[in-house]
Amino acid sequence: MKQLVILSGKGGTGKTSVTASLAHLAARETRIVLADADVDAANLDLLLAPTILEKHDFSSGVIAKIDPAACISCGICTDVCRFDAIDVIDGVYTVDEIACDGCAACFYQCPANAISLPTPVVGQWFHSDTRFGPLLHAHLFAGQDNSGKLVTLVKQEAKLLALDENREYVIVDGPPGIGCPVISAASGADMALIVVEPTVSGVHDLERAYATTAHFGIPTMVAVNKTDINPERSQEIIAYCQQVGLPLIGTIPFDTIVTEAMVNGQPITEYAPTHPVSAAMYSLWEQIRTVMQNDKASKK
Repeated sequence: MKQLVILSGKGGTGKTSVTASLAHLAARETRIVLADADVDAANLDLLLAPTILEKHDFSSGVIAKIDPAACISCGICTDVCRFDAIDVIDGVYTVDEIACDGCAACFYQCPANAISLPTPVVGQWFHSDTRFGPLLHAHLFAGQDNSGKLVTLVKQEAKLLALDENREYVIVDGPPGIGCPVISAASGADMALIVVEPTVSGVHDLERAYATTAHFGIPTMVAVNKTDINPERSQEIIAYCQQVGLPLIGTIPFDTIVTEAMVNGQPITEYAPTHPVSAAMYSLWEQIRTVMQNDKASKK
């Protein structure tokens, strides 16, 4: 079982569109598991129309809670709270859940044992079925943290399912950027594909994403999406890849038909299989498959 993670240095590069096309092409010849690790803004399901088979709550962190019946209004909790998370409204002590950091200082200092530290439900994760194979995905509620932990859970469930059902690939739609969720999504991957677009920040975005995968020793390849919207910037990206020895395995042209396909809930390779954008996706998948199969054979 091989893990492929698709990343980008920023949002909006077309990473999810590329992921959906690769999933479509891979599923035609082998059995795969999909994971949407962009739990803060998951949207792979928009192209795959999944049927949810299982839904689970995701709990993380702690938030202080004051029992008004046990509270003696001594004010110690307000004195020890470094985050100004405790309000007094009409003489009743309450916790501002958004401001509370879960440090537990109030819990340990309360002389009346009126404060508890419940673990809140901050999101949900799902095991769904799609026409390309199983999909593990999640939704982190607005304003919540610990997205890296939820990403790890989604990836673990995808990996276990792939092992249990003897599926050849886990294809992960990773989050944008370089933060904790990205590190969680890339952890354990056999290969990373960075999707970059030819904008002013294109090379910088690529440098950041590549620095992350290189730090963790993940073999990395690059695809330039919408390459013809700014040929000069595309050449800058190509030159950077050549300079650092980073394999550039695909250039994908811009066309509004990709948006049309998305509106119809399909990856471009399914919606318009003979279109030049689809041809670029075919070539991209062929190179990815060859590299990953050769790597698999070399480790036998």
